[in-house]
Amino acid sequence: MLISGLAGAATTIDLSYNGAPDADKNAVHLFASNLKKLVEEKTQGELELKLYPNSMLGEEEQRMEQVMNMPSLNIASFAGVSPLFPEIYVSAIPFLFKDFDEARRFFDQGEYWKAAQEEFYQRTGTRLLAVVEEGGFLAFTNNKRPIRHPDDFKGLRFRAMDKSQVALYEAFGASGTPIPWTEVYMAMKTGVADGQMNPPMYIILGSLQEVQKYLTLANIQYSDQFLVANDQLMASLTEEQRAALTEAVEEANQINRQSVESKVEERVQFLSDKGMEVYRPTAEQLAAFQEKAKPSYVTWLQEQNIDQKWIDLALQDVKSN
Repeated sequence: MLISGLAGAATTIDLSYNGAPDADKNAVHLFASNLKKLVEEKTQGELELKLYPNSMLGEEEQRMEQVMNMPSLNIASFAGVSPLFPEIYVSAIPFLFKDFDEARRFFDQGEYWKAAQEEFYQRTGTRLLAVVEEGGFLAFTNNKRPIRHPDDFKGLRFRAMDKSQVALYEAFGASGTPIPWTEVYMAMKTGVADGQMNPPMYIILGSLQEVQKYLTLANIQYSDQFLVANDQLMASLTEEQRAALTEAVEEANQINRQSVESKVEERVQFLSDKGMEVYRPTAEQLAAFQEKAKPSYVTWLQEQNIDQKWIDLALQDVKSN
């Protein structure tokens, strides 16, 4: 159903992901649309990608189940990958990367990511083909008060993407509740949660500036998702088609990286123009966030029975960066 073709006809591959089909607002869709174009060009139409944005094929865990069992592609967030491979949380250690270049080297060249790709395949029979940059670094928003110091979190309720974010909020003295992305706007509007954490791109994509007043650019975590490929799909392709798909993934990723980084300040300005109060923490304030978040998060990783070797690999990769 998900991969079909007759002799002489194109083979159609389904690609599912979250967020609206708007390349200006959604970097995941930008990646998907460029990947579709590049794959079709490089295979001269032998392969065609059919895009399913807006979680049309299900929420994160449903889409991961599909890509594990059917020859297809899926762009998964941490909420999709972590139930199968909780070690992915190691790559989200707060303040692990100081800038875009450091994050990109970590995934392009680091030993942690090579080991993660192999382990994920051994456990799931699916391939982690790429890390898709989705909007820059994460910022905090809320509608109660400016957050300039970890103490400002006390008593606030935050939407969490997954249980790792719950742990992060608790380290700051706030509470976290996992809420699917498709429900975040209403959760903010109705007061189910006071705030959330996302890069500026996602704040705009979800129109969260309408229900959130304060924005803190703490750059606490790198914002990424993961392109996952069914192994049956990869095995069914010719050597030339696999090479073309791999090249297309790399090129689409480079386009995404350039676009995301170039638009960060433009998006922050847009949110400011829409009435959000934007705050950029000082170096001293960032150090206070880091002092609370990093050790607490690493302790949480250890409490999840994640082998220390994964933490050591990631920290060593960053150190050698």
